[in-house]
Amino acid sequence: MAFKKTFRYYYWLVAVFIKKHLRIIALSFLLSFILIIGLISFTPYIQSFFFNKKEIIGIVGDFDYNNLPEEVVGKISNGLLFINEKGELIPGLASSWETVDEGKEYRFHLRDGLIWSDGKNFSAYDINYQFKDVETKILDDKTVYFTLSKPLPIFPTFLKKPIIKPPLLGIAGLYKVEKIKLKQGSITELALNPNKKDLPFIVYKFYKSESDLINAYKTGLINQLAANKKSIADGFQTWKNTSISKSVDYNKLLTLYFSFDNQLLKQKEIRQAITMSIDQTKFSEFGEFALSPITPISWAYSLTLKSPLFDPTAAQKTLNKASNSTESAKLNLYTYYDYLNSAEQIKKFLTDAGLNINVKLVSSDRPANFDLFLAFWNVPADPDQYFFWHSTQTQGNLGNYKNVKIDKLLEDARNTSVIAERKKLYLDFQKVITDDPPAVFFYFPYVYTIKRK
Repeated sequence: MAFKKTFRYYYWLVAVFIKKHLRIIALSFLLSFILIIGLISFTPYIQSFFFNKKEIIGIVGDFDYNNLPEEVVGKISNGLLFINEKGELIPGLASSWETVDEGKEYRFHLRDGLIWSDGKNFSAYDINYQFKDVETKILDDKTVYFTLSKPLPIFPTFLKKPIIKPPLLGIAGLYKVEKIKLKQGSITELALNPNKKDLPFIVYKFYKSESDLINAYKTGLINQLAANKKSIADGFQTWKNTSISKSVDYNKLLTLYFSFDNQLLKQKEIRQAITMSIDQTKFSEFGEFALSPITPISWAYSLTLKSPLFDPTAAQKTLNKASNSTESAKLNLYTYYDYLNSAEQIKKFLTDAGLNINVKLVSSDRPANFDLFLAFWNVPADPDQYFFWHSTQTQGNLGNYKNVKIDKLLEDARNTSVIAERKKLYLDFQKVITDDPPAVFFYFPYVYTIKRK
C-alpha cells in the first residue's frame, strides 16, 4: 500500500513538472535531435580537422609574399603550362596555344571553370607575368597574346611559373592558404589547407637561422626540417621518434667561378690545371658529383661525360710554366661563411699546386671583383643556360666567361622548340664547357630530411 502511494506521488510530481515545463522540454528535445543529426553529418569533417595528419615544416630564410620557396608556391597554384621529365610542354591553366608571326607571338587559351582559391573566377586579365621585351595583350576573358621583340621558340617554358595573386591566392592548386602570420613584413608562418582528400594539412614555419630551426624541432614546434649538413642529421640519429632520409637537391650546384678579367685565368690551360689540382672526392660526403652545369635528372644531360681528372703533378707543371711572376699567381678567393671550410680545402689544393690563394668572406651580396668565387647557384629546370654563360649576359655570367662556340650553341638551342634538336645542341654544349671550363662544378648537395615519426 505504501509502495502505491509513493509511486502515485512521484507520478503526479513528474506529470505536473512536464505540464509546467512542456515547452522547454520540447525545445530541448528538438535541439538535441538537431545537434545529434548535425554531429553525425559533420563527423567526417570534424575527424578530418582534428585527426588528419598535420605536417609542420621548418624552413630557414626571410620570406615575404614575393619570394616564397618554390615548394610552397607550387602547392598553392599553377602556371599556364607544365613541363614533364622529357622536356615536353603539357597544358596547365591553358588548354591550348599556338605560335604565329614566325615565333614572335604566342596565343594562349584558358581552360573553362578556373577559379581563384577565394572562389572568384579567374580570367586572362588576372595573368600577371612580367617579362622584359614582351608585350602582353588580353583579347578576352580566356585569351592572352604574348608578343616578343624577336622570335624565341623556348618562350613557353617560362610560363610554367605558378600565377599568384595577393595575398597568396592561387588557381587549381593542391592547397589553399588558410592563415598567414607576419612579423615586420616577413612571413613567419603559413598554414595550407588541402583541396583533396588524403592530403595532410601543412604548416610552414620560417626561421632566421639554422640554430633556431634545430631548436624548434627539439622543442616540438615543428615535426619536420631539411638540412644540408650531415652533422645536423647525425645529431638526431639516436632519437627513437625521428626518421632521417637522404636525397639530392638538384636545384643547387656548388661552383667555383673563374674571373675572365684576370689575365692568368683567361688561359684555358690554367683553368684546366686548377680543376686537375682539386681532389673532388674530398667533397663526396657533401653531395653528388657534378660533371656539368646541367643536372643528371635533365632530359638534356650527357651520359658520356667523364669524371674530372685529379693530377696534381701535371697541374703544378702547367701552373708553374704559365705563371710568369709570383704576383700573377696571387688569387683572391671569395666565398660566404657557410662555405668557408670548403674554400679552405680548395685553398690547400691550389697552394700545393703552386698558387698563392687568399680567402676572403663576403656578406649577402656577391663580390664586384674577384679572381675565384665559391658559391651555390640555382640551376634552372630547363637546360637553357643562356643567362649564365652567354658572353652578352653581364648579370648572370658572373665571371664574364667568353666562348664563341658556347654562345652559338646556347643561341641555337633556344631558337628551336624541337626537343631532339635541343638535346643534341645541349650535349655539344656540355662537351665544350667541360673542355673550356668557366668554373669548377663540384656537387649537388645532399639533403637530410629529419621527420618526427
